[in-house]
Amino acid sequence: HFIGKDITYFHCLFWPAMLEGAGYRKPTGVNIHGFVTVNGAKMSKSRGTFIKGRTYLDHLNPEYLRYYFASKLGDGVTDIDLNFEDFAQKVNSDLVGKVVNIASRCASFITKRFDGKLSETVLEPELVKQFQDASETIANLFEKRKYHQAVREIMMLADKANQFIDTNAPWVTIKQEDKQQFTHDVCSLGINLFRILVTYLKPVLPVLAEKAEEFLNDKLIWDSAQTVLTNHDINKFKPMMQRVEMDKINAMVEDSKESLAVEPQLDPNSPLAKDPISEEITFDDFAKVDFRIARIANAEHVEKADKLLRLELDLGGETRQVFAGIKSAYAPEDLIGKHTVMVANLAPRKMRFGMSEGMVLAAGPGGKDLFILEPHEGAQPGMRVK
Repeated sequence: HFIGKDITYFHCLFWPAMLEGAGYRKPTGVNIHGFVTVNGAKMSKSRGTFIKGRTYLDHLNPEYLRYYFASKLGDGVTDIDLNFEDFAQKVNSDLVGKVVNIASRCASFITKRFDGKLSETVLEPELVKQFQDASETIANLFEKRKYHQAVREIMMLADKANQFIDTNAPWVTIKQEDKQQFTHDVCSLGINLFRILVTYLKPVLPVLAEKAEEFLNDKLIWDSAQTVLTNHDINKFKPMMQRVEMDKINAMVEDSKESLAVEPQLDPNSPLAKDPISEEITFDDFAKVDFRIARIANAEHVEKADKLLRLELDLGGETRQVFAGIKSAYAPEDLIGKHTVMVANLAPRKMRFGMSEGMVLAAGPGGKDLFILEPHEGAQPGMRVK
């Protein structure tokens, strides 16, 4: 059961109790993670550090983030800080500068000078054994969720692989006629060490592992670390991972600001688009309007009027006559007895058919699409609408 630390109380107390009471199996373990901060602070929309997954993917490789989190994440309830400068430095140094660089440094010699085939000789079996013996330790650290320690062990091995290549300098020995086989052996062992490292990193970096498998002409499983490829054909090396550029990180941050600031798009066919909100008024302006609940005591057609109905509105002790332009949407008999909302303090208006002493509220663009406001049951004539 994997959760964040803010819901520990519920998931360690109430949830197991509910499962126990319902007769279901309880979690065998509750693994609790801390929060993620960005540049030492809580995620912030205004600073652009409230980063959506989609925005990240538009700019950066997800493998970078998987590796960075793995290098920080342990089995304790500890917050992880995504510091962008540290993020770029760690990915560039560890993945590009150490791991992928091993294959990059050795592959061209194998491809160009040795027909793309690894040597039959394992130059330093003891070094290979060190890499292979680390398998159980690294696997246990992964199983115990001590990912940061597993990554540290793998990077220590990567340092040893690079030291081996630096010490033997194949770019120098390739120029010496009597060192051709030695160069072949050095580069072949370098690629085998790279293969073991990628095997250990495959749970964290599946895409990098997939590219390495294509290059190595091999399928990597955990036990692959216990074997060495000899007299084996490899494919031409292709770049597997690019350096993290701060420009891309900065662009992601800027896009995060913009994406969070975007106003929702208004449907051009919506009522709000066709009839936009009116000019702003003050609260004092609004307070002048007196809305009241009224019961429609009577409704009837108005002779020679195409749009009007004559309504008698009961305000609970006072009756008003109102001419309403709702004839196209309502039959008089359907309105009698209904409650509605009226503007009670509107100045009376003399019309050809008589005096109109208020206004009922209705929504809609007109014609058959008119809908008078009806309050919920319990509202009584005369009540003020606030």
